[in-house]
Amino acid sequence: MEELVHVTMPKGVKRKIPKGTKLQELADQWDKEAVAAQVDGGLVDLSRTVEKDVAISFISVHSKKGLEILRHSASHVMAQAVKELFPNVKLTFGPYTENGFYYDFDYERTFTPQDIELIEKRMTEIISRDEPFIREDVPKEVAIKKFQEMRESYKIEHLEELPEHVSLYRQGTFLDLCEGPHIPSTGRIKAFRLLNVSGTYWRGDARNQVLQRIYGTAFPTEQALEEFLHMLEEARKRDHRKLGRELDLFSLSEEAGPGMVIYHPKGAMLRTILEDFEKKEHLKRGYQIVIGPHLLRLELWKQSGHFENYRDKMYFTKVEDAEYGIKPMNCLAHMLIYKSQIRSYRDLPLRYFELGTVYRHEKSGELHGLLRVRGFTQDDAHILCRPDQLNEEICAIIEFVDDVMRIFGFEFEMELSTRPEKSIGQDEDWERATQALRNALQTKNLPYDVNEGEGAFYGPKIDVKLKDALHRRWQCATIQVDFAMPERFDLTYVGSDGEKHRPVMLHRVILGAMERFIGVLVEHYAGAFPVWLAPTQARVMTVTDRQVPYAEEVYRQLMQRGVRVEKDFRNEKLGFKIREAQIQKIPYMLVVGDREVKEGTLSPRKRSGETMKSMKVEDFVKQVESEYPAL
Repeated sequence: MEELVHVTMPKGVKRKIPKGTKLQELADQWDKEAVAAQVDGGLVDLSRTVEKDVAISFISVHSKKGLEILRHSASHVMAQAVKELFPNVKLTFGPYTENGFYYDFDYERTFTPQDIELIEKRMTEIISRDEPFIREDVPKEVAIKKFQEMRESYKIEHLEELPEHVSLYRQGTFLDLCEGPHIPSTGRIKAFRLLNVSGTYWRGDARNQVLQRIYGTAFPTEQALEEFLHMLEEARKRDHRKLGRELDLFSLSEEAGPGMVIYHPKGAMLRTILEDFEKKEHLKRGYQIVIGPHLLRLELWKQSGHFENYRDKMYFTKVEDAEYGIKPMNCLAHMLIYKSQIRSYRDLPLRYFELGTVYRHEKSGELHGLLRVRGFTQDDAHILCRPDQLNEEICAIIEFVDDVMRIFGFEFEMELSTRPEKSIGQDEDWERATQALRNALQTKNLPYDVNEGEGAFYGPKIDVKLKDALHRRWQCATIQVDFAMPERFDLTYVGSDGEKHRPVMLHRVILGAMERFIGVLVEHYAGAFPVWLAPTQARVMTVTDRQVPYAEEVYRQLMQRGVRVEKDFRNEKLGFKIREAQIQKIPYMLVVGDREVKEGTLSPRKRSGETMKSMKVEDFVKQVESEYPAL
């Protein structure tokens, strides 16, 4: 008699099925767009069979996870195509990314555009073969032997770090080391495109072998692919590195050092505007501004756990035979401020805010314009509070984030990141901290995703992902709950019972790293900042030299009234001056001709090309002030 097992399907549907039924058979009945399944919480291939009573849900190719699986599979197909075309290439890794996938290769020469065309063509052939992805679970020694025969040295090096049993995936004659899962077969890839090639280093370390990284993307439909490619073209136009040069905002120089930002006058002005805005908004919410040193004794970094858990990201130096750490975070000085005197329960919460510059040793291969640098400034704050104040404080931070992001025009999503493998603190404290974040998200009725194991080493966190004008997601704000640091630094307050109690510490940023946020803003606005943010709000320009004396007075009055203004009195045609100002994305061009001199006015023209009626200087000042957000 055929043995049956009980399965719980999506939406709680109960079914009895023959033991040994393939998940693919169930998917064909339930969701023909499925690319994988979740069985008792674990992701598996549809080629797996059901051998016991389980709960099953299917991963559609149109879901976030399904799209990741599709793209990961596409990276394997790309690697297969490269290997078939260029047998001497050596394979490294090929993960999915937020917008596609890549694979890194070690090859004797640089891949050309013609090579990329050939690889795309071969991928299409492999897809047409509809080769199944076949999983093999083997002992590590067996995998090492296979890759030794294939002369894949990078795979062997990686295998040395893995557990005793690993999984391999094969499609056709191509074999790769991978955890999976994958789509059922190569034929399920309906729309893909290879995008570009760049250089990188093995494991992101500049001391290692130079590799070539081929980027691509894949989507469930051709329409989705075309929409993405259109967005990509728009993103190229908005690239903050390109606009940063064109608008003279900042520079990154190998001469200064990789990942070190040099702000030019306009970039420094933009940053100053943001910092002034930040200070005002924090003071309104009861924060106190503090400043900590850039160097702190090594003993403090050992006490905090940074030396043990974070030293690979840190820089160290010696001063008079004493060892110091250059701060990668601002929290230690804030705790020393708290400890400088006895605290009462009535004093709490204490909210310390610092625009603190920190330094982190990011790998050279991971540096990217302003978005990934080694020296940056955070709008960092640490809140010391009683445990019973935790929910209220987290909710207030969420409201702060919401207020600020609406001003910049960002939508956002929430992610809860839980305890990583490398961490400090007690299990019960981690559970309390994680639950506190969950409770606050529920209090504010906010949906959220969970990133297992992606918290800070000292506490779980809420990560806020901004969505920009192109619907791309950026990590900026974060909220972290920390029971461990107050314990390690023996932070206490005197409670209403006269006894000492331990406060809880909240680490949080709103904009995050100023450098990263400025990079995001440049791309979000395509360099055309709103009037209140624009480093230069207006440029006064003359028609002929006759108007220069009056134009100088207009320039002086605007500057004294707080308008950020430039002047262009060159002996050039007015049309040329206007076009140049538009290229610089200046919000207003203020034209001064003979009529304006006679009437004591100026004629504003917007960067969009719209002309406005002539007005007095004081009226233009009011116009500028009206375009500031209601802060």
